[in-house]
Amino acid sequence: MSDALAQRLDAAQSIAREAGALARRYYQDRHALQWESKGLQDWVSVADKAVEDLIRDRLAAAFPSDGFLGEESGASGGSGPVWVVDPIDGTAMFLRGIAYWCVSIALVAEGDLELGVIYDPMADEMFAGRRGHGAICNGRTMRVSAVTELSKAVVGVGFSSRRPTAPVSDWLGRLLAAKGEYRQLGAGALMLAHAADGRLEAYYESHHHSWDALAGLLLNREAGATTCDFLANDGLHHGNPIFVSPPALRPALAELIEAAGLPLE
Repeated sequence: MSDALAQRLDAAQSIAREAGALARRYYQDRHALQWESKGLQDWVSVADKAVEDLIRDRLAAAFPSDGFLGEESGASGGSGPVWVVDPIDGTAMFLRGIAYWCVSIALVAEGDLELGVIYDPMADEMFAGRRGHGAICNGRTMRVSAVTELSKAVVGVGFSSRRPTAPVSDWLGRLLAAKGEYRQLGAGALMLAHAADGRLEAYYESHHHSWDALAGLLLNREAGATTCDFLANDGLHHGNPIFVSPPALRPALAELIEAAGLPLE
């Protein structure tokens, strides 16, 4: 499977770049897009569907026995490894003309998270990793932040309408009281990529879908982060909390999160 994974990683990067170029063209003409609400603060546009169609078709042509799980089209394909795809993570930012969104592609094989690719078309940054082989951004090796004190940390956070808001407010208050800071930038997958590259110290959200989480989770593992077991309890299909952090910061951050009554796994 080793050579097959290398081929899939190369293909995923090429497809992500093509998909990102298509998404960027839609972004530049976003005022003409048709879009609709899927739920509270959850949007989908013609662009999301077209980009996912492109990714699914390219992967099916290259690896016809592989399965597919996409945010917009659900599950399809064969019984082999499963591609997990968010065509445009950060659709709300995309539609508002804020350049913080990305294409996210991961691969799960026999229950293991094997590959992760996140492409930021607006910055032309390709984040890519493979289990046991490290993670890179545009060919440069990524490492998580070396910060060891909460008072110097900036944590990426996501907000999920699937969880009560009060505990989230509680944990953020605890983080601020500990002199830490947080950012909610509107695209969880891209914040995860930036955490893997040391631009944010950590990332937490009380519930993430697999298509938002898995590529960034793989990047963080390969960049030296401690991470949650996202695939436990069928996280692939039902989602789970997502938490990544440099080892030195994890105990302090985990204590704040748990004190607010939020899950780590």
